[in-house]
Amino acid sequence: MKKLAILGSTGSIGHSTLSICESFPDRYQVISLAAGTNIDSAFAQCLRWRPKVISLATEALAATLLTRLKAAGITSIEVVHGTAGTIHVATLPEVNFVVSAIVGVAGLEATYAAVCAGKTIGLANKECLVAAGELILAAAKQHNVALLPIDSEHNAVHQCLRGGTAAEVKQIWLTASGGPFRNTPLTEFENITPQQALKHPTWVMGQRITIDSATMMNKGFEVIEACRLFNLPAARVRTTIHPQSTVHSLVEFVDGSILAQISVTDMRLPILYALAYPERVAVTEKESLTFDLTTLSQLDFSQPDLTRFPCLRLAYEAAEAGGNACIALNAADEIAVAAFLEGRISFLGIPRTIETVLQLTSGQSPASILDVLDADLAARASAREVIARQLTGAQR
Repeated sequence: MKKLAILGSTGSIGHSTLSICESFPDRYQVISLAAGTNIDSAFAQCLRWRPKVISLATEALAATLLTRLKAAGITSIEVVHGTAGTIHVATLPEVNFVVSAIVGVAGLEATYAAVCAGKTIGLANKECLVAAGELILAAAKQHNVALLPIDSEHNAVHQCLRGGTAAEVKQIWLTASGGPFRNTPLTEFENITPQQALKHPTWVMGQRITIDSATMMNKGFEVIEACRLFNLPAARVRTTIHPQSTVHSLVEFVDGSILAQISVTDMRLPILYALAYPERVAVTEKESLTFDLTTLSQLDFSQPDLTRFPCLRLAYEAAEAGGNACIALNAADEIAVAAFLEGRISFLGIPRTIETVLQLTSGQSPASILDVLDADLAARASAREVIARQLTGAQR
């Protein structure tokens, strides 16, 4: 039986993972949870799953949850908080599989600690590999840890690679829906609102990843993640616009053959694949994860326009530069997206902010997780300064 720690249990990946646990109680046991700031959802998860340990973001939230649990007659759950609490959740001795689904660099230290503790990792947090890929991969190799991608595209590549060896791969193709603005006139981009950008045509996701999908920065992060997961240069990780979101990724082999992974657009499927690996678990009609090929009438693929999606270009440039560039890319994007959602900068202000921060970033590689966190903080500060200058200029 897989015994799980779920980091980011109250987010969309966390909920989907718990849904899988609900469907396969004989295979997966929830041992510990890291729930962030959503105290109501954390309380409900404690009532349903009775984890051994749960972590919240702050001491105050942990105290509130502890009070609510005691009022409900539950005293067996250890409630912890902060980064140290999340690391505790991820490294409990009885845990053998960690789902890393905390958005952003916030999940980095706990994921790294879990790798060093020898836990198998189901990786949904792409920022871990974007910001600290070399360090995490080195630790995984040292501790003989499997990193199993949960991101649908990388999960699809992982499945396709079971049909050949790494030496036989010519290139991989990551598909993208193109988001809500793939056909919007470029003249309208400056006036795109957060409400418009949050309407993704295919997937239901958190706010940041939805905006990142609209700018295609999410695909850019996936390019960097794929380079690291599959040990390929950026030139051999291609992207293609595929509006149907039916083909999740493709692997092109040296003999000209292309293998594609097709499935429903439901994150429970890649989560189940990662949890069950190297097996495959049979699903029933109850899970609604089967795909009806007779409904498939058309598959469209096209090349992304880097003028329309400058964030994708910036991600490729960061992948080529390496070092702190990828850290700065992620940090600046997180700050810029937050500013856009708050109405402080325009949609096009996101790539403008990121590009300026990248120009100010040195290319040296981090030697430790502490170096990564320091570079992340520096890039965030730089992004805030860039945004402040944009606001000052706009007010003149």
